[in-house]
Amino acid sequence: MKKVLVIDDSALMRRVLSDIIENTNEYKVAYTANDGIEALSVIEEYSDISVIFCDIIMPRMNGLELLQVLKRKSITTPVVMFSSSKDARDTITALELGAIEFIKKPERVLGQTNTFFERRVHNALEIAAGINASRSNTTATTVTEEESSLKKPIKNQSSSSKKLVALVCSTGGPRALQDVIPLLPANLAAPVIIVQHMPAGFTATLAERLNDLSKIKVKEAEDGEPLKNGVVYIAKGGIHLTVVEDNRIPRIKFDDSPPVVGLKPFGNIMYNSLYNLSYDEIVCVVLTGMGEDGTKGIMNLSVHKDIYVIAQDEASSTVYGMPRAVKERGLTDCVCDINKIADKITKKVGVL
Repeated sequence: MKKVLVIDDSALMRRVLSDIIENTNEYKVAYTANDGIEALSVIEEYSDISVIFCDIIMPRMNGLELLQVLKRKSITTPVVMFSSSKDARDTITALELGAIEFIKKPERVLGQTNTFFERRVHNALEIAAGINASRSNTTATTVTEEESSLKKPIKNQSSSSKKLVALVCSTGGPRALQDVIPLLPANLAAPVIIVQHMPAGFTATLAERLNDLSKIKVKEAEDGEPLKNGVVYIAKGGIHLTVVEDNRIPRIKFDDSPPVVGLKPFGNIMYNSLYNLSYDEIVCVVLTGMGEDGTKGIMNLSVHKDIYVIAQDEASSTVYGMPRAVKERGLTDCVCDINKIADKITKKVGVL
């Protein structure tokens, strides 16, 4: 059985989380710790830990401080953060520091089923298993940019052509976005719309953080606002983002239809809304994430529009699911390291 370390200063929470984890019959909570200092000694002593579940608010060394130490020591064991904190900045910071998932603690541990919390824990274990499997697969070959074949010739378009960048990402996305968005120029000759799988209440903080780091303007998308060149629009958590057009003016339109495979916003819904817009070309970007969101939408879009597809490579992805899916369907024009994606976008759409 795979071994798990649970870190929390509450003995009750350690017990509840242990029961949920061990109900999978694949994982055993082999180690526990009361705080980050105690946890660090466990992590450095035992090399067989598959997943770490860590609270944020703890004495002596909190969860965010522990993540900083693990990053500095190049310890790459997947870490799932959980907390009762309602501060979205804690969530964003944890994900930026390398946490693979963030789970909100239930308000009451006892006296209710907490089915949603259990499902989130089991989903986090699935994500961690995928990351560990990818790292241990020594026979896997990484597709480099040079090895990526173009599915169609690159067209020389006039500087007056109207373009849109549409990006999707999930697990590992907040950190990946920090390697892309701050490198885009303020005068990018296209709007950028982003679907990052996130619940309501967190995307505004993500947009604020990226805006502080970037030359290009970054904001959380608002229902009805027109898309403007040189602006990045982050899809609002808890609602699907689509784009509609009035008199050739594209506008954000929220879609409150049910979640798709538990996700809202969902990338395929965004891509499916773009096919009848007046853009000459749409640059589709798929970054790290579990699953296949984005693939079907891009396939449908390719039938109606001239598109150019950029996918993050395996080596730089936290979870090589979404980029792999779009690549394996033969949709990619470019597969490259995360640090090259901003340059690829800029060269493809140009500047004002």
